[in-house]
Amino acid sequence: MGRDDSGDDDEATTPADKSELHYTLKNLSLKLDDLSTCNDLIAKHGAALQRSLTELDGLKIPSESGEKLKAVNERATLFRITSNAMINACRDFLELAEIHSRKWQRALQYEQEQRVHLEETIEQLAKQHNSLERAFRSAPGRPANPSKGFIEGSLLTPKGEDSEEDEDTEYFDAMEDSTSFITVITEAKEDRKAEGSTGTSSVDWSSADNVLDGASLVPKGSSKVKRRVRIPNKPNYSLNLWSIMKNCIGRELSRIPMPVNFNEPLSMLQRLTEDLEYHHLLDKAVHCTSSVEQMCLVAAFSVSSYSTTVHRIAKPFNPMLGETFELDRLDDMGLRSLCEQVSHHPPSAAHYVFSKHGWSLWQEITISSKFRGKYISIMPLGAIHLEFQASGNHYVWRKSTSTVHNIIVGNDPVRWTFDDCEPLLDHMIAVQLNVPARTVYFSKSVRLCWSCQCPQVTGVVSDSQGKAHYVLSGSWDEQMECSKVVHSSPSSPSSDGKQKTVYQTLSAKLLWKKYPLPENAENMYYFSELALTLNEHEEGVAPTDSRLRPDQRLMEKGCWDEANTEKQRLEEKQRLSRRRRLEACGPGSSCSSEEEKEADAYTPLWFEKRLDPLTGEMACVYKGGYWEAKEKQDWHMCPNIF
Repeated sequence: MGRDDSGDDDEATTPADKSELHYTLKNLSLKLDDLSTCNDLIAKHGAALQRSLTELDGLKIPSESGEKLKAVNERATLFRITSNAMINACRDFLELAEIHSRKWQRALQYEQEQRVHLEETIEQLAKQHNSLERAFRSAPGRPANPSKGFIEGSLLTPKGEDSEEDEDTEYFDAMEDSTSFITVITEAKEDRKAEGSTGTSSVDWSSADNVLDGASLVPKGSSKVKRRVRIPNKPNYSLNLWSIMKNCIGRELSRIPMPVNFNEPLSMLQRLTEDLEYHHLLDKAVHCTSSVEQMCLVAAFSVSSYSTTVHRIAKPFNPMLGETFELDRLDDMGLRSLCEQVSHHPPSAAHYVFSKHGWSLWQEITISSKFRGKYISIMPLGAIHLEFQASGNHYVWRKSTSTVHNIIVGNDPVRWTFDDCEPLLDHMIAVQLNVPARTVYFSKSVRLCWSCQCPQVTGVVSDSQGKAHYVLSGSWDEQMECSKVVHSSPSSPSSDGKQKTVYQTLSAKLLWKKYPLPENAENMYYFSELALTLNEHEEGVAPTDSRLRPDQRLMEKGCWDEANTEKQRLEEKQRLSRRRRLEACGPGSSCSSEEEKEADAYTPLWFEKRLDPLTGEMACVYKGGYWEAKEKQDWHMCPNIF
């Protein structure tokens, strides 16, 4: 999946290519001239040597010396013949290269044209497949999509299993459209006067300093347990992607028998747990007395989860059904996290986090991922809930769709979203007890371009009356800042008649900054410090824990061939278990599809399905019992999945 040296140009042979070819042929000619000169010198000196030997042969010398002289003469002759043969072979090679140079150019042009044609064909097949899928979903007799619900005046747009991007979706640069507001930084003294005259903010900025200022500077917890800081370097194995691509188009990635060459040695459950790397933002948010300040930190936390994806182009292992992953870090991180794979088709994971600092987070995320010929679409479906116990503030948001491009040819793989910024945080609802909701609004005109060139994110935190309190700015892969709004006013209309809001703000406060990657990260799958510890062996975990998965462990050690063999064994074992469950479900089941039958036949161990009162969707929530079982080391209820 590295860089393709042939490039992406449609033109087969550029002037630069021709110039390089002529330069190469010219060099070959010069080298041949040098060899010819050497041949002439060898022939001249060889002839002189033979004359000298002949003259010596005419002298009266002992018979023994005469035999030696004859042998020397024969060797000199053989040397001259060999030199002439070498020169003639070089001349023949140059002539052959000149004769066939045009033939090679035509062959190269044909291969490049075939490559472009194949890419276009694959893309067209992917579009046709997507059109057929949409036609099937819209056919008579198909159930209609669930109605959209409203909570506290903010629209939630659930994306179900049928939610997919259109194949004609355009990809915009983040800076292509201007934001719907303008920010002007003012001095603190001017702000006091402006704030007193306009009354635009009811929050004292000096009190906000205590919570928001330096929120990103919280040091990493010092663990009593010494954890590893490196893993074995990633082996340099090559793989021909074209050999398996014909079986991939339009299919779920979870249904494609992928070798571990495409993976990183972590499961999806562990990747989900990586969202907690910047948990200190939520620890800080617990102490906020103002909801708008708390919203700034929650927004920064939600954006920070994407920072761990920088350079991470490999896919995590699809968890086995019933696989779990725990993160028991009460001592250093102040939290306990548990994930369980609650469905295999479609792949769905339930997650629950409890923090001793006064917050809890839960989610059920279904990853829908499709190979579209030239790119991979990754669509996380499901809502993320965050609740602060002391205040009762409850936040709900959803993750954005993202894509990975250039996975076949061209530049290094790049990840970006094609959605507006709006789906990232505009659907974040603060449902508070007896307090009006606060919502983060991200400018609808801004596009999130998830490339390394344009990762900008901007937004405004407003109260329920629509009054702006903070402007958020930064990038999903580096840092987030907030600036307090002290005055707002409309700008003069532009040439197209549109107006922008001008926010007068104080200097920005740093909310969050990404931790630097560990040394040698480029050879360790670009793992962060937390990611390096997630697959470290720990005693006392459940027998279904991802750390005990054998193919993932073998891959981490660099034994990829053995890992592929073990991966096939585990997948076949899972297919056998699935067939047995479906057979036990019986032909008289009311389920209309194989996936519904599987969902009906399988019951998660630590989570249970409940109706989410905020989103109106069914979701798996933690029902308890895991940490009690760990304390007793009683795992008799766990299935044998490895």
